[in-house]
Amino acid sequence: MTAIHFNKKQRHPLPSLKIGKERIRLHRPSFAQIMLYLFLLVMVLFCALPLFAMVCRALMPLDELYLYPPRIIVQKPTLRNFSDLLTSLSSSTVPFTRYIFNSLFTTVVTVVASIMVCSLGAYGLVKHKPAGSGFIFAIVVAALSFSSHVTTIPNYLVVNGLGLVNTYLALIIPKIAVAYNFFLVKQFCEQLPDSILEAARIDGAKELRIFWKIAMPLLKPAWTTLAVFSFVNNWNDYFSPLIFIQSNALKTLPLALQTLQGGAGVVARAGTVGAATFLTTLPSILVFAFMRGKVMETMSYSGIKS
Repeated sequence: MTAIHFNKKQRHPLPSLKIGKERIRLHRPSFAQIMLYLFLLVMVLFCALPLFAMVCRALMPLDELYLYPPRIIVQKPTLRNFSDLLTSLSSSTVPFTRYIFNSLFTTVVTVVASIMVCSLGAYGLVKHKPAGSGFIFAIVVAALSFSSHVTTIPNYLVVNGLGLVNTYLALIIPKIAVAYNFFLVKQFCEQLPDSILEAARIDGAKELRIFWKIAMPLLKPAWTTLAVFSFVNNWNDYFSPLIFIQSNALKTLPLALQTLQGGAGVVARAGTVGAATFLTTLPSILVFAFMRGKVMETMSYSGIKS
């Protein structure tokens, strides 16, 4: 049972919460704490305003989109923008679901492959320390200083030399071994206790089994964070399909949606663009919302500040 008791010795009695045999004194927040909470609440609402406006714009009918002064809150929500989006991007040869499949397939395969490659590489580099491991890590750190756009031409030359242009592999292979992902997992691998790994070796476990049964569960916050970052970057990637993909049947969703923002009928497609923006952004928000705890845990352990 939970009982509330008041302290009669104080001028303004404060309640104390009794749970079982323990009593917890409830303190009144100070004026500074109240102002801090109000400030944080205002900042949260301010940060959420663009997301709220995006949802409202996706549900706005065309007559509300061009009102002056502009209106943020939708008055007559409608789902017609989403049906118009399906009509705009669908054709007899390339249906809308094909773009969704292309984005999901390339993103999921890239995320899984990046987790395995970066985790295996970081674990081997930290725990087995092969010859030249310091030099290898120096190259990884040096690669962090290069923008992805700087490596576009070398990537294209390699992909074209392998004959992978206009294929799914052109969107997957260049994004598997990413320097930032490797660095993130490597920093977390340094926290793994060597005593647990040595105990498993004494018990006769093989290295691959140690990695899969012991290291990977302990590295769960790291590769979960890697999955979030990799998913968001690949799902929203518009530049890579623009460079490597020529066939309409292999286009990803962000590239297909860009066709709605140009050409004739831009005014008529304003609501469709809002619906497309919502569909493109929603998966990233959901993935981060479900895994934000692991992301913050990884940031604190690895020494990386977000």
